Amino acid sequence: MDQPPEQGAGTLLVVLHQERSTPGRVGERLKARGFQLDVRRPALGDPLPDTFARHAGLLVFGGPMSANDESDFIHAETRLMERALAAELPTLGICLGAQIMARALGGQVAPHAEGVCEMGYYPLRATEAGAALMPWPSHVYHWHTEGFDVPPGADLLATGTVFPNQAFRAGAAWGVQFHPEVTREMMVTWIERGAHRFSRKGAQPGDAHLAGWALHDGAVVTWLDAFLATIFATGEEAGIATALDDESGI
Repeated sequence: MDQPPEQGAGTLLVVLHQERSTPGRVGERLKARGFQLDVRRPALGDPLPDTFARHAGLLVFGGPMSANDESDFIHAETRLMERALAAELPTLGICLGAQIMARALGGQVAPHAEGVCEMGYYPLRATEAGAALMPWPSHVYHWHTEGFDVPPGADLLATGTVFPNQAFRAGAAWGVQFHPEVTREMMVTWIERGAHRFSRKGAQPGDAHLAGWALHDGAVVTWLDAFLATIFATGEEAGIATALDDESGI
């Protein structure tokens, strides 16, 4: 059985899904906090480790594929997620990564019943459990056509107006439907390459994405720093996170 590494280990396993994908601002902030990133792209043939002995945590990012796909690498990532959950390894899933996490925990992933997507900035509201942990931004950046159920045993931390389930926690594992990793440069690239998708029901035009950045990104950055410190905490931070858990009942 996998076991978490010894305290003080500073390498995080990072799963990306495309050749040009990066961990963006999430990676930048984790490296600034002293973590090293072990980046793997199983969709392009990179192997996944058989053990977490070298890793202090796991991050699985987004991608254009579905958590329901029958491809070998999705199956491999789902098994990896199941092992991380069993080992109680600090884990963050973003968009597709959160959907893989939800499925690994027994939840379902599916398109919106009315065929609506989220591409752009949309409102976010913390639940009582989420608000007890930290302040959350009022709007976050999305790029997805599927959403997840809150899996059995997990706590819903934030909700949305289009896809109701936006963030959840299950022990040491956290999943978010939105994209806090996106820098402005990444957003411009996504807008340029994905402009043909903005005709989909519910999608916002590209200029609205950039306008949303100017309005909301500062609050997202503030939240993200607190969020990452809670998930991938060491030393004094771990004590703070434990105290918050005791107060919130999570």
